[in-house]
Amino acid sequence: MYRSIFCVFVALAIQFSPAQAHESPEHAGDNKQPTQTASGVVYHDANNNQKRDADEAGIPKVRVSNGANIVLTDETGRYEIEVDNDDIVFVIKPRDWVVPLNAQKLPQFYYIHKPAGSPEGTKFAGVPPTGPLPDSIDFPMRKNAEPEKFKAILFGDPQPRDIAEVEYIEHDVIEQIIAAEAHDAAFGVTLGDIVFDDLAMMDPLNRAIALIGIPWYNVIGNHDVNTDAPNDELSDETFERIYGPAYYSFDHGPTHFLVLDDVMWHGRDGENKAHYHGGLGPRQMEFIKNDLSLIPENQLIVLLMHVPLTGVDDRQELYRLIEKRPATVSVSAHTHYMEHRYIGKEDGWQGKEKHHHIVNVTVCGSWWRGRKDERGIPHATMSDGGPNGYSIMEFDGANYSLELRPAGRTADYQMNIYAPEVVAQTDLSTTVVRANVFNGSHRSKVSLRVDRQGQWQPMERVNELDPAFVNEKKNEVALPNRTWTELPGAHRTPHIWRGFLPVDLSRGSHLIEIKSEDPHGKTVTDQRIIRVETQEK
Repeated sequence: MYRSIFCVFVALAIQFSPAQAHESPEHAGDNKQPTQTASGVVYHDANNNQKRDADEAGIPKVRVSNGANIVLTDETGRYEIEVDNDDIVFVIKPRDWVVPLNAQKLPQFYYIHKPAGSPEGTKFAGVPPTGPLPDSIDFPMRKNAEPEKFKAILFGDPQPRDIAEVEYIEHDVIEQIIAAEAHDAAFGVTLGDIVFDDLAMMDPLNRAIALIGIPWYNVIGNHDVNTDAPNDELSDETFERIYGPAYYSFDHGPTHFLVLDDVMWHGRDGENKAHYHGGLGPRQMEFIKNDLSLIPENQLIVLLMHVPLTGVDDRQELYRLIEKRPATVSVSAHTHYMEHRYIGKEDGWQGKEKHHHIVNVTVCGSWWRGRKDERGIPHATMSDGGPNGYSIMEFDGANYSLELRPAGRTADYQMNIYAPEVVAQTDLSTTVVRANVFNGSHRSKVSLRVDRQGQWQPMERVNELDPAFVNEKKNEVALPNRTWTELPGAHRTPHIWRGFLPVDLSRGSHLIEIKSEDPHGKTVTDQRIIRVETQEK
């Protein structure tokens, strides 16, 4: 047995570097726990019965982790790795293979080892006792060809607090995705705040999302933790029971996905209230380091998290691990507005090119606030003036692009144009036209033209409040006997542009066109009609 362990680690050291064979650090705040050696086989489950039959071969060179160390399976698919009494052993899915899914389409790529189960005393149940370590922890996988180019659906903050809000998600977003059928996504990811503190809502939401019919991965958010847990170590026990490890990685096609837990929970301590902050911690950082050391330098790395990267305390250590790679992108949610951030030297990033971080649109928008529409669903407009919804991210080798999909609207609803209904001819030179391009960034090229004639004129990006959101908030507050939760305060939006009308427009109706081209060459357009009149005397 000891010789097998030694051989596995020697193989790692020879193929990659001596830095791979790190010992697993202790959990923060834990006493040293006795370790055991977990072993098993990763095998080709050809008949998909999730049981290894005599003729089913092991799969070599599959990565297996205990949350810190990573080992590779040998030529027969076998692995050995140390675990303590609170560990999760999981496989890192390689390209062209799939792991089993449960009835809720959640990937089953892990084994939880908690002999005594989760500690009692929390409102929502954790992991039941798993008993002694099995003689063999085996992981079935099936072959599945994965193309170079594929799509993934990204949900930010569905965040239902009750069944009524699960139903909002079903009718506002999930039915839309199912009806489209053209999304053709390989899998989906929820970027944290799966629910809103009531962890019992995870089950009905999972069942609803499963109707989309594709594998669905999950990121832990600050509203997905056991808020009565005394520390971060015990805060994700319910999440683990339902979804498995709070951080992990997998390959799909030529792309490597690294799912992070960047919520550090602090239980109530004396007079200090329970709270959280953005952070990764040493054990997770050890996993990230070991994980990335096994990934070719030119492979696209996609980091998925909840708290935006610039809000993570120990991000500088993470920066050092990814900033020399030519292809990385990260995606979060949490803020309830959409934004593209390009992280550079001002935040300590030392890479040659700035790092692209996407703050994704949220499913619940502004926490399901605002007046209800004819379906009985709050309009939930986000504080940047953008609609609630989801994103479709497309990957193609080292390239990627992101498209916003607004909930309850057609896919071409990508901006709001603000201009007066009527403009006096004498005021043309001072009349401002604004466009809120929901998925825009400072790298977008936004331009304007009138009546499909002349050259497109570039517009200037400004940092302003969305006019429609401000107006709606004002109108809602003025209404008596409101039966809904009013909108939050407006957020200054970094994706509003302004321009001016031509001064020679004739009397009558005119068509304003706005065009936005993103850094990846994708273009969206919209129109608005205004009327020009001679000035009244």
